[in-house]
Amino acid sequence: MRAAAKARRWHSRFAWLVRALLVAGLLPAIPVAPVCFAAPPAAHSIVDKHAPQINRVDLDGHRVNLKSLHGRVVLLNFWATWCAPCLIELPAFSAWQQQYASQGLQVVGISMDDDAAPVRQLVARLNAKYPIAMGDAKLGEKYGGVMGLPLTYLIDRNGVVRMRFQGETDLKTIERQLQTMLKQQ
Repeated sequence: MRAAAKARRWHSRFAWLVRALLVAGLLPAIPVAPVCFAAPPAAHSIVDKHAPQINRVDLDGHRVNLKSLHGRVVLLNFWATWCAPCLIELPAFSAWQQQYASQGLQVVGISMDDDAAPVRQLVARLNAKYPIAMGDAKLGEKYGGVMGLPLTYLIDRNGVVRMRFQGETDLKTIERQLQTMLKQQ
């Protein structure tokens, strides 16, 4: 138990440092690892299965419910404020939401941070244009275990998970897959 508490304290200090560097505008100068933390294989794969239900309230107080998005392609992104690759993806996903919304795209972000306050600050600063809700371990387990961030799923119009992207992924690769799914009826 002491080791877990020590790890949480270290993680909290590290997260504070990353946020401070981000706010100061110094984060882009720091080289980062492709994945924010160790990413063992998912406990169980949900690819080619119906996406587990999400029923949360986003940071703006609106309900985020995957069932209500039936008929749309969903890009579901698990991320955190202290994850540098996540911060690169967030503006791109926001741009895609605006660009592809008329074709049926809905981006949904799930922050795995412990506290909503830094998430709100970052989302406001980066001007995210899609719903972002807070996640937890229970929701992560539904999605095969969120063991590394970022973690992105592409869900088809019928609610079936078609793609899973773990860790830092080339955004062009995700966008190509997204465009293919948007063309499918």
